[in-house]
Parts: sequence; C-alpha cells; structure tokens
Amino acid sequence: FKMGDWSAVERKRIAAIGILIIAASIFWSSFEQAGSTLNLFADRNTNNQIFGWEFPSSFFQSLNSFYLFGLGPLFATLWIRMGSKNPSSPVKFAGGLIFVGAGFLWLFLGAAQTTDGSLVSPVWLCGTYLLHTIGELLLSPVGLSTLTKLAPARVAGFMMGVWFLSNSLGNYLGGRLGALYQELPLTTLFGIVAATGILTGVFLLLFSKKISRLMGGVR
Repeated sequence: FKMGDWSAVERKRIAAIGILIIAASIFWSSFEQAGSTLNLFADRNTNNQIFGWEFPSSFFQSLNSFYLFGLGPLFATLWIRMGSKNPSSPVKFAGGLIFVGAGFLWLFLGAAQTTDGSLVSPVWLCGTYLLHTIGELLLSPVGLSTLTKLAPARVAGFMMGVWFLSNSLGNYLGGRLGALYQELPLTTLFGIVAATGILTGVFLLLFSKKISRLMGGVR
C-alpha cells in the first residue's frame, strides 16, 4: 500500500477510483431512500388507489425490480450497439446522478401539492422510481465493471470491498436524510437531495474527460 511502490499509471487510476467512489456514495444516499423517505411519502402523502382498487404503500417497493426487468435488456443492447461510441464510465456515472436527482426533482413537484394535507396520485412515485432505475442502470453495473478494470492487481480485492463500502455509506447517509422527513418541509428535503444529485452529476460531466485521462484508456 506504499504509494512510492506504485507506478504513475496506478496512482492515476487510484485517484479516478476515489472520484467514482465518492460519486457512487452520493448516488446511493439518494437511491437508497426508497426504504425511508419514499416509503413514508407513499404511506402518508400518496393516494394509494387505482381505478377504485386500494393497495398497500409497500407495493411501490416492487417498482424498481419491475423496471429493471424491462429496462435491463434494453440498456445492455444499447451499450453493445453503440460500440466505440459508447459513453465513458464517468459520463455514465454523471447520467446516473442526474437521473437520481431528477427523480427527487419530480417528487419535489408532487410534494408541493401536499402542503395542505392533500394526497397525491401514485404517478409521482411511479415516475420517481422509473428515473431512479434508469440512474441505477447507468451507474451500478458500470461502476463494478469499471472498478474491476481500474484496480491495480495487488489491491483488486480491497478495491472491490471499497466499492461495496460506498453502498454502505450511501445507505447510512440515506437513513440520516430519512430522519429529516418530520423535521423539514418535504419540498425542502426533496429539493436538497435533487440539487445534490444533479449538481454532482453535472460536475462529473464537466470533468469527465479529465477523469477519463486518469483512467488511462479504461472506459
């Protein structure tokens, strides 16, 4: 682990990994609120009825899996067909963050309609979960693959652990944000989360070429 023993290429790749890990942690801190703020919104602020049929708020938890089954093959086909035009990993990470932020921006608009105690349509949560699933498909499988390629052989296993640690950190941060559900207006809470995701994604997008250079040709 002594940096002096590593080549310049390895150092650059470790730096790129660090950036991607931070980005992933921010992504998961938003995405993993499915079990906290989104669940509370479904239970307390959503009219859980479709055509007169009432369903439990927990049903929304299945939307992510439903969308994954439908969109997963489409994304896999898209990346293959794009070939050399396939976006770099930093660009996909940026897209993932922007989509997860957009999901909360969409829900921000829905939450604005609950200030008088009204219940909103399930469409708001359905849209949020759709945007979050697109973000997950842009970041999660891409991140694991990229980290495997980037990690120096001597610390490959350690870096895999760090990648999953980013998920743990994101879950922790998401839980802390969920604790603010009662303390902050929903529009404020969702607005902060939306802005964090979108701005981080835009930052990554602006510096994607520099990050790609640190990655030394790994896409």
